[in-house]
Amino acid sequence: MTNGPLMERKLVVFLLRGLGLLVLAGILLAVLWVWQGPLIRSWLIGKGPGETLDVFGAVPDFSLIERNGKPVRRDDLMGKVWIATFIYTRCPDTCLLQTAEMAKLQSALTTEDDLRLVSITVDPERDTPAVLSQYANRYGADANRWLFLTGEKEAIYRLAREGFRLSVVDPEKQVRRRLFAPSLVSAHDGETEKLLLHSSRFVLVDRQARIRGYYQSNDEKALQRLRRDVRILLREER
Repeated sequence: MTNGPLMERKLVVFLLRGLGLLVLAGILLAVLWVWQGPLIRSWLIGKGPGETLDVFGAVPDFSLIERNGKPVRRDDLMGKVWIATFIYTRCPDTCLLQTAEMAKLQSALTTEDDLRLVSITVDPERDTPAVLSQYANRYGADANRWLFLTGEKEAIYRLAREGFRLSVVDPEKQVRRRLFAPSLVSAHDGETEKLLLHSSRFVLVDRQARIRGYYQSNDEKALQRLRRDVRILLREER
């Protein structure tokens, strides 16, 4: 009989601990869903990112500067299907692949008048409109269909993180040793190694500025899905 109250107390403690773990797990899942919701939803239905044209939120309004010196806002892209990516001209790594793949998309989709390609620099202090113009020319970028945008660093980083939900690290907070992550790229800056970390994914945006897919720029199957999904949006929403 004396063991009854003791067992009850142990049971209560066990239940409370279990409840606490469940609450903690719920919080962690909620945080993960906010940052990786698109990828998780795609995984849950058994398909790769971008295979379903779900809606992953809307791109907020922004005001950046194109390489021709003219301002570009979200409203200027309304009514167009567009592919966005974040790069910078001094990057010797994944950015080169991203821009080369964008050039291939420009060639493959040259007849699609309602498509826009949008490359946004994460190094606006160096990537002035003049620098971006020279960079764009090296890849044969059509000035009417492929935009290269720069602007205030804070606004660009906020747009990447909060608007597109992509990884990006402020250069002023970088470390001096190389870091590795599947969706990040790095670069050297002068004599001291610094890292400009940002996502290498392409983002597909529809005519209402809604995000419809994420695609790894170094994955040929993902890029094939991107070309397919672009045509789906162009046909469905015309």
